[in-house]
Amino acid sequence: MGMMRCAVLASGRGSDFQAVIDAVAEGACPVELVRLITDNPSAQAIGRADRAGIPVTILDRAAFTEREAYEAALREAMTASSADLFVLAGYMRLLSRETVMAFRGRMINIHPSLLPSFPGLRAPEQAVGHGVRVAGCTVHFVTEEMDSGPIIIQACVPVLDDDDGESLAARILVEEHRILPEAIRLYAEGRLRCEGRRVRHLPASTG
Repeated sequence: MGMMRCAVLASGRGSDFQAVIDAVAEGACPVELVRLITDNPSAQAIGRADRAGIPVTILDRAAFTEREAYEAALREAMTASSADLFVLAGYMRLLSRETVMAFRGRMINIHPSLLPSFPGLRAPEQAVGHGVRVAGCTVHFVTEEMDSGPIIIQACVPVLDDDDGESLAARILVEEHRILPEAIRLYAEGRLRCEGRRVRHLPASTG
């Protein structure tokens, strides 16, 4: 059996994508990165993919007048990648129900908060504004509701007295780079089992 095929969806600088590229190169993440799909023709993630020799599909959201047409093209690109797993790494668009259902159980997302707290945009800023003492990041399965699918892995980051959204986000990012490749590895090794809202981590097989 060949290595699990993984495609990444990203919209911006792609630092989480880079963390996955590095983990794969080091042998810490047993997948083949088969494609980057981006909605942003000027995303820094594209350069990262090019340097790593990963094919890129650019679906410029601005070129589509209707969301449905964009989503249909996105599903087509995802299917064409023949990926087993799709990783949303700083992908800034809410996926339609149809897209989520088409790849249910095969799509994961990383979010810079300890979900279910602070879903949506600017989560570190929300955390600082709310006065929480602990923030962090979450990798979860993607479901129809934004940032609400079963949680695979989380990491905690203390909120310091002089933090603003930017300084907290930078420290959270360090943990994102650690847990995203780890979540992909657990998925690739068949060690995640969903039981309702809970995701069990199964022991590594000794076979």
